[in-house]
Amino acid sequence: MLCFFEKDNMNIYVGNIPWSTSEEELEAHFAQYGNVNAVRIITEGHSGRSKGFGFVEMESKEAGQAAIEALDGNDFGGRDLRVNEAKPRD
Repeated sequence: MLCFFEKDNMNIYVGNIPWSTSEEELEAHFAQYGNVNAVRIITEGHSGRSKGFGFVEMESKEAGQAAIEALDGNDFGGRDLRVNEAKPRD
């Protein structure tokens, strides 16, 4: 069975992202706390406009926890980010 995430990685939900933020900018912001494996900002299907939230996969749980503690509720591009561990889809 193939898993998308390694067991030591942490998938993080990031909400309240400024509309104009690129995945590269979000990656750079999280990379201050450890290695980032992947970033995905969720967009609307037809317009391609950001929905204002996304996911960041950190290489380790320690880096993910450090990013959550440092970034949750703090300003990024004029908006206070909501950052927490992503819940698996049912």
